[in-house]
Amino acid sequence: MSAKNIIHPYLRLSGLEALIVRPGSLFINIGERTNVTGSKKFARLVLGDHYEEALSVARQQVENGAQMLDVNMDDALLDGVKAMTTFLNLLQSEPDVAKIPIVIDSSKFEIIEAGLKCIQGKCVVNSISLKEGEEKFIKEATICLDYGASVIVMAFDEKGQADTLERKVEICHRAYKILVDKVGFSPQDIIFDPNIFAIATGMEEHNNYAVDYIESIKLIKQRMPLVHISGGVSNLSFSFRGNEHVREAMHAVFLYHAIKAGMDMGIVNAGQLAVYDEIEPELKKLCEDVVLNKNNDNNEATDRLIKFAEQVKSKGKEIVKDETWRKEAVEKRLAHALVNGITDYIEGDTEEARQKYPRPLDVIEGPLMDGMNIVGELFGSGKMFLPQVVKSARVMKKAVAVLTPFIEKEKEEKIKRGELTEGGAAKILMATVKGDVHDIGKNIVGVVLGCNGYEVIDLGVMVPAEKILSEAARLKVDLIGVSGLVTPSLDEMVHVASEMKRNGVTIPLLIGGATTSRTHTAVKISPEYDNGVVHVLDASRSVSVVGSLLGEQKNTFLAGIKSEYEKVRDDFNRKRSAKPLISYEEATKNGMVINWKNYKTTKPSYFGTKIFDDFPLTALERFIDWQPFFIAWELHGKFPQILSDEKVGTAATKLFEDAQKMLRKMIDEKWVSAHGVAGLWPAQRVAVDSVEIDTGKKKMRLEFLRQQLKKTQGQPNFSLADYMPYTNEAEGYMGAFTVTIKGLDEHIKRYQENNDDYDKIIVQALGDRLAEAFAECLHHKVRTELWGYAKNEGLTNEQLIREEYRGIRPAPGYPACPDHTEKFKLFELMGGEKDTHIHLTESLAMYSPSSVCGWYFDQPDSKYFGVGKINIDQVKDYAKRKGMEESEAAKWLRPILD
Repeated sequence: MSAKNIIHPYLRLSGLEALIVRPGSLFINIGERTNVTGSKKFARLVLGDHYEEALSVARQQVENGAQMLDVNMDDALLDGVKAMTTFLNLLQSEPDVAKIPIVIDSSKFEIIEAGLKCIQGKCVVNSISLKEGEEKFIKEATICLDYGASVIVMAFDEKGQADTLERKVEICHRAYKILVDKVGFSPQDIIFDPNIFAIATGMEEHNNYAVDYIESIKLIKQRMPLVHISGGVSNLSFSFRGNEHVREAMHAVFLYHAIKAGMDMGIVNAGQLAVYDEIEPELKKLCEDVVLNKNNDNNEATDRLIKFAEQVKSKGKEIVKDETWRKEAVEKRLAHALVNGITDYIEGDTEEARQKYPRPLDVIEGPLMDGMNIVGELFGSGKMFLPQVVKSARVMKKAVAVLTPFIEKEKEEKIKRGELTEGGAAKILMATVKGDVHDIGKNIVGVVLGCNGYEVIDLGVMVPAEKILSEAARLKVDLIGVSGLVTPSLDEMVHVASEMKRNGVTIPLLIGGATTSRTHTAVKISPEYDNGVVHVLDASRSVSVVGSLLGEQKNTFLAGIKSEYEKVRDDFNRKRSAKPLISYEEATKNGMVINWKNYKTTKPSYFGTKIFDDFPLTALERFIDWQPFFIAWELHGKFPQILSDEKVGTAATKLFEDAQKMLRKMIDEKWVSAHGVAGLWPAQRVAVDSVEIDTGKKKMRLEFLRQQLKKTQGQPNFSLADYMPYTNEAEGYMGAFTVTIKGLDEHIKRYQENNDDYDKIIVQALGDRLAEAFAECLHHKVRTELWGYAKNEGLTNEQLIREEYRGIRPAPGYPACPDHTEKFKLFELMGGEKDTHIHLTESLAMYSPSSVCGWYFDQPDSKYFGVGKINIDQVKDYAKRKGMEESEAAKWLRPILD
């Protein structure tokens, strides 16, 4: 059978990008805030007809890591059909949101059907059930199938909700037979919700609810292979509302058993979720008894948990340093240190193990790898999170550092005796491609792979293709992984793939980085190389992908990837034709119309540039947006709510405490310094997409790009030039800025030399946060003082993070102005590398990586947007305006060129 004909029975969903749920996929989170019944903010915006603003709620869910987006318009004051249609149509024109699958959620099927008419990908309907009989169930299911949607089926029939194991399985099996045999659904497109009810209520008939749910998962999946299971967890602990310490333990215990049984996805409400293995023994035992209904005759287990809850409610959590593990055998001590990230005793314990085992390598291959295997299992099952894994890697590296001299000595002796043979761990070469300096994500992936026994060779940043290939050949590596952040890196990855093919390389290529996507990999990179190109979304996916590529199933895995990527390419081409672009001429006629008569001009306090050298770091702290810091560690959630998140709260809180300590040290000990430049000048729009800045010495013309996607009636095709007035409309002014954090390199290098990836990555991530905070701080200073158009602003930090201020600061190379080459003009205006202290690479990435630049617009109606895809007619016009060869302009604009 050819690779093209291999079709794996996976649940395949999509927005603009695919979400494939394979065996072994991690628990899927569904964003729930675009729900008028669950979010007051969203309801207020929708009821007020502010759909554009309501989109920001959806965008925030995606930024917070939602893999699917639930949309609900069930409100008595709403025309649900109209609201669902309006919102989903608007959502489809926002690529950053539309990339994930949509869950159309309503208790009224006419609203669901209205939503199905708007979705461009493969969505999920939430929900249908048998509560009103088979005829209506079949009718609704058939409509869902006709639209290509997957369905969530509630365990609910004509008699009511299923509250016993038998009823759960019976109703789900009945629905399954109807959906598969009568309607024609594929089993993998069916998602059952067998109902999670409250336990420990004091009513004995409720005691087995959790057991029934968990057991129903097993039986449903045994009888109906390929279906998926969803559910809501917070109902389970409803009896203990107000006692988060007990609730989090109950949820952790329940999810441990439910996910183990086969639960695939669900919405877990806010509230802290403990790491299952770290719940104090007494509470864990009590929760196990209640969740699994053990030792619970006459509600005895329930009474014991209630008694415990009353004792801990008032005093909360107590942190007690438990040293009992130090009495265990050295193997168990090493495992405990690795799992809990404890470095205090690792050198001594490693030396003790070395003296116990015949060879130093035996310590690595024995107790140390045993401990790391536990870490890998906990991470893979969602019971440990990335910051904890990186701490484990720090412990491992320190242990290996103790053993390395002895291993090297043994190797030398073997060489002398002629006994040295090749072998060892699989080798993975990693590099940030030429022109790019960003490597936090790559470092994290390297740590996770190292934790799983692979030898990772990191070539660093700005690595040309020829070096990647020559080092791969010299070191005889098994895989190559490349990453990048700036959009020109995408083209460089295409070049790496084509060079691998030209040079006859036969090992697989892994693609990663914030700017990459599965779609780009499938459409642009994969066709350039025949021996396996795989996009790796994040660190948590890297281990399973590498394991598949290096295991016996390699050929099957690659055949499946090839087949999937062919489908992605077909879908991409079909969607591209389904999303027509209008001509550039039409787009310019549909620009944003601003009433400049009502525009009040504010003249800046100076013209030219001001340099802010050694800007006080303490002034930046209040401007720090912590949410992206957690995203860098693959902990998704809104700050500060993430600190009490049901799933990742414990890990997030510990990481935040460590980051605060490190930030304090960086500031107090003056490890780094902040350097910035702000410029302000007279400026006027001189053509439809051109703005001219007058520096006094010369005039510099800036060129902008315009959206070409066909919009719904009344929606403009935006360009940043729209936010500037022509000379006959009003006096105009414009600004620019650069900021950078200096001094990070020596501290990153020190932590790297000390085998401390955890603190190294914290320092890198804090450098980025300080740079963004400086950009926010300087923008605030410009608005309230230097330009002064918002002198009485008075916003809180939360409002600043939500960008509730007047004006924007878009950056060249990002969605609103995606051409990086305009940075040449920005840096010329700002005094070049001499004044900015920032170096531009050949791909126009900024070095140091902890740097930000952008333009300042003050127009009250200005807002951020994405240009999206453009046509060649605009490229031709843009090249002519810039005095650039069309081929050169197309090269820089290739990521957005349709």
